[in-house]
Amino acid sequence: MGIKKGLKVLAASALSLGLLAGCNASGGSGGSGGGSGKVIKIATQTPLSGGSATLGESIKLGAQLALEENKKKFEDLGYKLQLQPYDDQADPKKGVANAQLIGSDKSILGVVGHLNSGVSIPSSEVYEKYNVPMVSPANTATEVTDRGLKTVNRIVARDDFQGPAGADFAINKLGAKKIFVIQDKTAYGTGLADAFKKAAEDAGAEILGYEGITVGEKDFNGVLTQVLSKKPDLVFFGGLYTEGGQLIRQARDKGIKIPFMGGDGMDSSTLVEIAGDAVENVYYTSVAADASKTEEGKDFSSKYKEKFNKNVESYSAYGYDSMSVLLKGLEAAIEGNDGDLPSREKVAEAIRKIQDFQGVVTKVGFDDKGDNKFAKVYIYKFSEAKYPGVQEGEISK
Repeated sequence: MGIKKGLKVLAASALSLGLLAGCNASGGSGGSGGGSGKVIKIATQTPLSGGSATLGESIKLGAQLALEENKKKFEDLGYKLQLQPYDDQADPKKGVANAQLIGSDKSILGVVGHLNSGVSIPSSEVYEKYNVPMVSPANTATEVTDRGLKTVNRIVARDDFQGPAGADFAINKLGAKKIFVIQDKTAYGTGLADAFKKAAEDAGAEILGYEGITVGEKDFNGVLTQVLSKKPDLVFFGGLYTEGGQLIRQARDKGIKIPFMGGDGMDSSTLVEIAGDAVENVYYTSVAADASKTEEGKDFSSKYKEKFNKNVESYSAYGYDSMSVLLKGLEAAIEGNDGDLPSREKVAEAIRKIQDFQGVVTKVGFDDKGDNKFAKVYIYKFSEAKYPGVQEGEISK
């Protein structure tokens, strides 16, 4: 009995030492990087299931490609890069729960995400608490960066740039004078619709209606009946491609042939799959450039297709560029720490200092709030049921 108890104590001590050694090997709390092969994880948080999965997966895959291309560089520094993907399901509660897991995993030194601003805003409060730097490839709501969080950055334009750009195009290029606005009641959809509405009104357009629909809703007869009765020149929709595609298709079925316009949430091949031929005469603003317009973008698209057997989506390259920016900051933080594993705070500081990083689709330079000074807005039109639409314009700050 006494011998067995002694063996148990020894075993427990050995296990305890083993766990401590394992924690140290994970690279979670610092130490020399030279040749130790410490693991550094970078998380992604995007919807990998549900109605927004097309864009969410594209961000994750783009980020994955960038991380894999940088593995050798970090191995030479003494570190092993690992991707840690999380499915936020486009749900704020799920995003926050995942963020808590990310914060508690000390080997995670950064996050690429989110797709949805409504998920990003509460999740980033958790990142800030744990000092985990975040680079967003897609968030456009002004609140994402206006809170002044030191860990939060994005590489795309804000709604207060995108909305007015769309309004200017609708009024001055399409000649819209009477507009009906619909939004999906999310932080993203409402923010974009409000920015568009204000800019349109300031430019002299009349807003005939401002109505909200609910994410997941499938029957839009009520709001479309209002559109028919008001007889606008254009309908603007602030929301994502799933509801947007159904809204457009049902509008055409009701005989509403006027132009529709939306934001970057409509920038997806799934919009075309849902709307079909009804997508003709639909315009959308996007904070995402068409990767096929540059040689760097074409090369990225080719590598993406070869690796994943998928065509790029609007945010595929932005997932890639966000990961590239994050890893650039991580590399600088390691070098600034004499090769030792830097703290999350040091990585966040190094990312925020990035000023002239050239990605495959966008140049990146962060201001003091974490917004990209080089972000642009693009205008596209669907003339046929084919993705992407044809670029009609490009707007710089």
